[in-house]
Amino acid sequence: MSGASVKVAVRVRPFNSREMANDSKCIIQMQGNTTTISNPKNPKEPLKTFSFDYSYWSHTTVEDPSFASQCKVFNDIGKEMLQHAFEGYNVCIFAYGQTGAGKSYTMMGKQEEGQEGIIPLLCEDLFEKINDNRKDEISYSVEVSYMEIYCERVRDLLNPKNKGNLRVREHPLLGPYVEDLSKLAVTSYTDIADLMDAGNKARTVAATNMNETSSRSHAVFTIVFTQRKHDAETNLSTEKVSKISLVDLAGSERADSTGAKGTRLKEGANINKSLTTLGKVISALAEDSGSNKNKKKKKAENFVPYRDSVLTWLLRENLGGNSRTAMVAALSPADINYDETLSTLRYADRAKQIRCNAVINEDPNNRLVRELKEEVSRLKDLLLSQGLGDIIAMANATTGMSPSPSLSTLSSRAGSINSLHDRIMFSPGSEEAIERLKETEKIIAELNETWEEKLRRTEAIRMEREALLAEMGVAMREDGGTVGVFSPKKTPHLVNLNEDPLMSECLLYYIKDGITRVGREDAASRQDIVLSGHFIKEEHCTFTSTTCPLGEVSVILEPCEGAETYVNGKKVSEATILRSGNRIILGKSHVFRFNHPEQARQERERTPCAETPVEPVDWAFAQRELLDKQGIDMKQEMEQRLQELEDQYRREREEANNLLEQQRLEYESKLEALQKQVDSRYYPETTEEEEEPEEEVQWTERELEQALWAFRKWKCYQFTSLRDLLWGNAIFLKEANAISVELKKKVQFQFVLLTDTLYSPLSTDLLPLDAAKDREKHPFPRTIVAVEVQDQKNGATHYWTLEKLRQRLDLMREMYDRAAEVPSSAIDDCDNVMTGGDPFYDRFPWFRLVGRAFVYLSNLLYPVPLVHRVAIVSEKGEVKGFLRVAVQAISADEEAPDYGSGVRQSGTAKISFEDQQFEKYQTESCPVGMSHSETSQEELRIVEGEGQSSDLGPSADEVNNNTCEVSPEELDSPLKLSTETQAEGSLEHLKIGSIFTFRVTVLQASSISAEYADIFCQFNFIHRHDEAFSTEPLKNTGRGPPLGFYHVQNIAVEVTRSFVEYIKTQPIVFEVFGHYQRQPFPPLCKDLISPLRPSRRQFPRVMPLSKPVPATKLTTLSRPTAGPCHCKYDLMVFFEICELEANGDYIPAVVDHRGGMPCHGTFLLHQGIQRRITVTIVHETGGDIEWKEVRELVVGRLRNTPEADETIIDPNILSLNILSVGYIQPSQDDRTFYRFEAAWDSSMHNSLLLNRVTPYGEKIYMTLSAYLEMENCTQPTVITKDFCMVFYSRDAKLPASRSIRNLFGSGGLKALESNRVTGVYEVSLCHLADAGSPGMQRRRRRVLDTSVAYVRGEENLAGWRPRSDSLILDHQWELEKLSLLQEVEKTRHYLLLREKLETLLLCGQDSLLACEYPTEPHSISSLTDRAPQGPSSAPDSPSERQKELATKCLRLLTHTFNREYSHVCVSASESKLSEMSVTLLRDSSASMLSSTLTPSSTCPSLVEGRYNNTELRTPEPRSRAVSPDPDTVPDGEMKSPSGGQEIKRRVRAFVPDIQEIRVSPIVSKKGYLHFLEPHTNGWVKRFVVVRRPYVYIYNTDKDSVERAILNLSSAQVEYSEDQQAMLKTPNTFAVCTEHRGILLQANTDKDMHDWLYAFNPLLAGSIRSKLSRRRTGQMRI
Repeated sequence: MSGASVKVAVRVRPFNSREMANDSKCIIQMQGNTTTISNPKNPKEPLKTFSFDYSYWSHTTVEDPSFASQCKVFNDIGKEMLQHAFEGYNVCIFAYGQTGAGKSYTMMGKQEEGQEGIIPLLCEDLFEKINDNRKDEISYSVEVSYMEIYCERVRDLLNPKNKGNLRVREHPLLGPYVEDLSKLAVTSYTDIADLMDAGNKARTVAATNMNETSSRSHAVFTIVFTQRKHDAETNLSTEKVSKISLVDLAGSERADSTGAKGTRLKEGANINKSLTTLGKVISALAEDSGSNKNKKKKKAENFVPYRDSVLTWLLRENLGGNSRTAMVAALSPADINYDETLSTLRYADRAKQIRCNAVINEDPNNRLVRELKEEVSRLKDLLLSQGLGDIIAMANATTGMSPSPSLSTLSSRAGSINSLHDRIMFSPGSEEAIERLKETEKIIAELNETWEEKLRRTEAIRMEREALLAEMGVAMREDGGTVGVFSPKKTPHLVNLNEDPLMSECLLYYIKDGITRVGREDAASRQDIVLSGHFIKEEHCTFTSTTCPLGEVSVILEPCEGAETYVNGKKVSEATILRSGNRIILGKSHVFRFNHPEQARQERERTPCAETPVEPVDWAFAQRELLDKQGIDMKQEMEQRLQELEDQYRREREEANNLLEQQRLEYESKLEALQKQVDSRYYPETTEEEEEPEEEVQWTERELEQALWAFRKWKCYQFTSLRDLLWGNAIFLKEANAISVELKKKVQFQFVLLTDTLYSPLSTDLLPLDAAKDREKHPFPRTIVAVEVQDQKNGATHYWTLEKLRQRLDLMREMYDRAAEVPSSAIDDCDNVMTGGDPFYDRFPWFRLVGRAFVYLSNLLYPVPLVHRVAIVSEKGEVKGFLRVAVQAISADEEAPDYGSGVRQSGTAKISFEDQQFEKYQTESCPVGMSHSETSQEELRIVEGEGQSSDLGPSADEVNNNTCEVSPEELDSPLKLSTETQAEGSLEHLKIGSIFTFRVTVLQASSISAEYADIFCQFNFIHRHDEAFSTEPLKNTGRGPPLGFYHVQNIAVEVTRSFVEYIKTQPIVFEVFGHYQRQPFPPLCKDLISPLRPSRRQFPRVMPLSKPVPATKLTTLSRPTAGPCHCKYDLMVFFEICELEANGDYIPAVVDHRGGMPCHGTFLLHQGIQRRITVTIVHETGGDIEWKEVRELVVGRLRNTPEADETIIDPNILSLNILSVGYIQPSQDDRTFYRFEAAWDSSMHNSLLLNRVTPYGEKIYMTLSAYLEMENCTQPTVITKDFCMVFYSRDAKLPASRSIRNLFGSGGLKALESNRVTGVYEVSLCHLADAGSPGMQRRRRRVLDTSVAYVRGEENLAGWRPRSDSLILDHQWELEKLSLLQEVEKTRHYLLLREKLETLLLCGQDSLLACEYPTEPHSISSLTDRAPQGPSSAPDSPSERQKELATKCLRLLTHTFNREYSHVCVSASESKLSEMSVTLLRDSSASMLSSTLTPSSTCPSLVEGRYNNTELRTPEPRSRAVSPDPDTVPDGEMKSPSGGQEIKRRVRAFVPDIQEIRVSPIVSKKGYLHFLEPHTNGWVKRFVVVRRPYVYIYNTDKDSVERAILNLSSAQVEYSEDQQAMLKTPNTFAVCTEHRGILLQANTDKDMHDWLYAFNPLLAGSIRSKLSRRRTGQMRI
């Protein structure tokens, strides 16, 4: 058995809790001795199979027949190894594996029955066999040693003297060993268990003191087992010595998963180093074993790196040497540990190939003694030959051996030590020889030591250990068992008191009989209790323990001279008798409590000691007692010290502020000087000669009113001031929320904007004090910043002003400071206080406002009764329900109708309308000269700017700017009267001074949520808040029929001018209240992100848009502030990556368009081929935009994820070499094309992502930025695009361009036209802002954003942040929504009234019409078709209205097309066209029918503001595709190149800005449309996809690249039946942009309306409404 292999076993453990939580799957399978592992990442990969000596399946429970228990593992491995030990072989067992794989459980196990590991079972079985085989002629001895290897350093765990690191030596005969390692003799298994336990605890204590853990070190437990046999016949004794090494390895770990830093990282590195060396040793030994088997191959033996680690050096004999070795590989079954488990299996597979040459260790002492004596004699001869024989005696003296007589003689003749030292230094090799001599003689002494001497030495070490622990204050039990602190039952002792409660009473010092001395370690005499510190004397004090005649033991404390000693807070200088419980302070920092068990027992039987305190005696009590007894007022001392620190801080702060102010003034002066230089450079002052004289503009009265209105509105912009308030008060909001969370108040604070509107009027406590005085100066609705207080405990919402927040915050701070002193019960009581005592809560009313509704009274003018169903709208613009209200004019004595039970008649209320009071209200609510109806929509919508910020995307008004709008006069009154006098004269029932009575009946409320229990309604006139009429509350369940109020209120009014004006323009306000029952607020920790904008503004998330890559050649210029926008253009940019072909041409690389989204695609590239990047910019031709040059083209931000971390500085930015730049002109396309090309060498990036074939499923992303210079612009602008790429091998065959559209069919497009990626951009050219304008001055205000400042307790807010700019944008949308709701209610009232009047008219109620309307014939026609009133014209000559209609029709033909569309007019011929026009003009019936759908109603741009002349003429086309006439070229434009001349123009400086448009993933409609284009002779079929606000045009449905775009936000959709009749082209509509017009034709009428709805929903709705009204009118006629 001398050449046996290493026994290798693998064992798989059950799932742990972490793996169960992750739903891990088992990847290990075992069948017999075969172990199989599967790859969870690639299930198709074949299984990996390994064979071992033993495969233990411990993954399941004990009930499983194949389950391997601890006993089975020991029976297979442990018993075999123990048998080898009895045979005389060296034995080693070690476990290998990753952290948490089950090594410790296999080796050590648990204390429970049946859970013991290999080590305890082997030790127990060892002594059982010794007891079974005990005979007279055979004797056994067992010695143990226990060491640990930490950071490549060895420490002894059994000898307390060996505190330092032990040296690892190597002997020629013994091999590697640890010098001075303790070997303790044991006689039973209990001794081994005690030593192992003591070593483990010593190891734990040592680890704690040095911030180490047990898993940070390897532990080696060695048992030296000796068998002595005496042969009586030959009188010879033989020995067999077997060394059993049980190794507990530390688990390997990964630094990235543990987050180790500093010392922990160094420890982990050393652990991994030793385990890696162990793996290398196993691999090298396995290769050596394999090469030895194949003797034909003569390979040099591999070097085995034993010395690379202390662990492998000490285990050298166990690994491939004289040992029987067994290895247990612990495996994890989880799929998340696949890599670690596979690595362990491979190591184990290599380890089983190792062969060990084990021999029986028979009579090792005799052989070693002989060899060692020979070596001693050889070394002595060497010393004698060099004349250093006199040193031998000294060497023997140091090793404790008695020298021989000859050596003694030589030593007696030796000289002084100094001369010996000199002789040693000048003798070569002598120092090494002496060291070897000492080492050898020490080994001989250990070998010759008898068993009894070893036992005595072990006992002496144990006594030293106990004495050392006693000096440290750590006691042991009398049986010498567990180490710890135990309170003696009789002996007086001292226990320590520490500031940390966990460290108190951890040290115990016995006071022995007689004198116990206390002092420093460096005292002249030995001290029993050793202390350290600045105020501890060398001999500090003594404790004298004496026994009285009665048997009582008394202890006397006697301090030494000058030693600071305190007893119960009093300084003592004489001998003092101690009582149990006394507090003793030695020096300044050592605090003890004196315990006398016998005395305390006797005192408990009598009465408690007077000085024994009632409260716990701890360190704090002793310190307070010391201060009280010494007369020190700690509070006064702290206040005095605090005052000194505050004075010092105040002085230093003043000095710092002065210095900072001085530096600020210096920097401001420098900045002003630099700003002047920049202004002089970029904003040159224009001379008087260059400035054109401004002509005085003659404004009409109406234009003057509008200008005044615009100026007053501009003065009321609040965006910057609101933002300043949000930024400046954010820190107060954060602090309030933090205090609320810490005090568990369940109150949340957040900023909110409140605007004084009809739906959300501001209360007086929220308005500033000077708001009433400033109404005339601030005519538009005021917006304030308030704090929304959400009381989650009571389900209430309050609004605080910022001033109130600061006042309450002071009270919150006081409450927070008192929270530590107030008991928890008192805090709970405070939570229940809803009065002003708690600053977090306000009183909340029983009823809460549900919402408001408005009912207009214009039906009282006629009078006709109306029943309104109006929406109940909350302050946030949410519809909470509906209210049915009836309004009718009655006679004074008319009774209420019978509604059944529950009708409440409130009598008749008299209301007075004073003209002065109403005029004052109108003056406050509307500016001078502008009616309220004209400003209500705009004033609600605008906080600053044009209604909405550009960041929100195009608004409904921008996209649908051609909506059929109703004039304010038509909204206010369905039938506009000619003059005020006629109106007053015709309204006989509303004569000035008469009494007019009308009735308001609140009928029902419906669709109100069940959250509001008791519902009631109150209403009042809009300017009379003090006079309100209320209904009775009704129970609301949210289910069943509507709530029936049936509240009848008659109102009598003396008719005045203000009353007539009121019922024309103003509504009655209805307010619905209810009792709220449910708490709607989420916890504060869930408010991580501020609420997003409404769903209308939200789109699904698409690929992010990156910021520009920084330029490498251009200097960074400060962007000048942009002023008003001059113009905007839509850019379509084509990006291509061209690769060099074999014929020398650069061909565009294949693009994969299978993503399905516009402007997206993946470039399929080849490795190792030259490339070029081509960029083509396409836009409409215009004189404002002209490309000058490409300053730089840079690429960078290489990554494998769509998102880029733009905060990291990219070292791989590459500036490309521009090859060609210029304009191109494709055939049959009048747009402008600007193309540039650059060479791209991807190897210059030095990136692994570009220098390899892209793995399957991965994509490479790169960002490109082109810096372009434009004419008349102050600085370059940049176009940025993210590329998505996949790299294939150089010779890979790639398919053609792929997309979803041509996946199942073959398109007729060229492949090269599809190998590009499109980008849609918007370029804005803005004027330079005036540096001295108020807007610029406001923007230059430096307001610190305090939302990023830290406040105490901010970490408890879980990422919550105060709202900032987004709140202003969201509030603008809320105002717009409220404005639209108000307009909807007004329009609904108008339509309801008109329908009622039409019904009455058709029913023949001429008497009503005779009193209500003027008698002119055209007034009746105005009711049906809303044609403007005017003098009647002769039938044979066209009227002004008919001329206007004809002009619009012709304008539609000529306005929307270029001159190249002349073939359309030619096809109809001039004569035919004029004939059609005359026929149309004279056809009165056609005029009546077509007037309902005129172009002016669908596209006001045709007549408003552009063509005021009503003569029949052909207007000039607006498209700039054709060169304009030289005489009509506007300023800033150029002549066509054919002219050869340029008009002299003034150079204008613009600020350019290019923004990439995020493509909407929502498709409104897609399909085919027919286009009428200028370069064709007929209609062209195109595939169109509407993704608002853009229309994407493709050649066919198989086309994957966008060919053109239309921006609906800047275009007008025009539809007219007249146009269709004239052109004889049904189902057509037009789209007019600033630069061109396009005529579109759908297949069917339904398809056309669907396209109109996709292009402009409001226009389509208005057309359908008019068509349905016309059909209804025809049916009635």
